[in-house]
Amino acid sequence: MTGKVNWIIENWYFILTALVMVGMAGAVVFNFFSRPSKEQVNAIKKWLLFAVMEAERQMGGGTGQLKLRNVYDMFVGKFPAAAMVISFDAFSSWVDEALKQMREMLEENQNIQKYVGMH
Repeated sequence: MTGKVNWIIENWYFILTALVMVGMAGAVVFNFFSRPSKEQVNAIKKWLLFAVMEAERQMGGGTGQLKLRNVYDMFVGKFPAAAMVISFDAFSSWVDEALKQMREMLEENQNIQKYVGMH
């Protein structure tokens, strides 16, 4: 018994390092498997188009950072689980895609222009 205790005392830093590595590996695996599926990501991206149009309609032009914050707050409320695993950088790039799509729609559709308040 004393031999085992001495071994633990002499090698405590190896044991601690192994436990930390196992914990980190567990966190990586959990993060990987808790990511949204492709279908969930597509649903979020479709919803983001609506959200950026609403933000544009409510706040108008020249308020980019405020609109981004507003859209992010709406996203967290609508998709709280996804918000925990999606980085803000990824979210921001999805918003940029939605903005591009919104601009294309605004150029082509007068009804959307009226809805957003451009006419």
